[in-house]
Amino acid sequence: MTALRLGTRGSKLALAQSRQVAAAVTAATGRPVELVEISTAGDRSTAPVAQLGVGVFVSALRDALMERRIDFAVHSYKDLPSAQPGALHIAAIPQREDPRDALVARDGLTLTELPDGATVGTGALRRIAQLNALRLPLRVTPIRGNVDTRIRRVTGPEADLDAVVLARAGLARLGRADEITETLDPMLMLPAPAQGALAVECRHADHDLVEELGALDDGPTRAAVVAERALLATLEAGCSAPVAAYAEIAEGEDGDEIYLRGAVISADGERAIRLSRTGTPSAAAEIGKALAAELLDRGADTLFGSTE
Repeated sequence: MTALRLGTRGSKLALAQSRQVAAAVTAATGRPVELVEISTAGDRSTAPVAQLGVGVFVSALRDALMERRIDFAVHSYKDLPSAQPGALHIAAIPQREDPRDALVARDGLTLTELPDGATVGTGALRRIAQLNALRLPLRVTPIRGNVDTRIRRVTGPEADLDAVVLARAGLARLGRADEITETLDPMLMLPAPAQGALAVECRHADHDLVEELGALDDGPTRAAVVAERALLATLEAGCSAPVAAYAEIAEGEDGDEIYLRGAVISADGERAIRLSRTGTPSAAAEIGKALAAELLDRGADTLFGSTE
């Protein structure tokens, strides 16, 4: 049986995610999967992600799909641009890892236990904005690098940071969840839209493959991600904007309900607009769009790019 070619970035985290999906595809379909590493512009650059722009980790994988060098690709869903190319299709969104953010701090400290003037590093403007909004006596600094590089800046022999904030999902997929010193409550640190979720993408015209990959799809995860991404798309804000969203599916009186929280925060943390909305999972996209419209009515667009 011909092996399916799965395109992936070459980072440890991307490979871990892709191996997980490859094993699930083989288990569901019986088809072997081989990984094809693709170098992206984001991997080759040391510039801050906010400067590189949306889709910097995605375009090379999508090019490989369009050129038929690979059969499907695995993305961290939060890295995807809001607009979906017509020739490509998200065939599956597997069950989501814990989408919350996590703190890795020296000496096992939590966020509030860090001493005055402690330096906290993170790569996301969303996290920087929310850390600033907490008004803790901390110094927040933007950083780049993979998970290993970031954690070494806290626990390595040449450590220069007191803590870093990372996605809990990435640490879990790398088997490093035991290094987390605090999982941050979404009330303090609302996640990025689609954080912790993976997107399994293939060509729209490959109908048999679309159906096969669909076996990996998780309905509640898809509904949550659709709501969060609809909010992001309606705000017309990319993954580098200070936008946060988190949807949860829970059992209600009349069946499952979706509870979506969204926020836009100025980079300095001085201003924030936080709202929520509920509805049915089948209306996930409409819920996201409606909440984004409410945020815009409250002036959310004035916070994009707002700095000290």
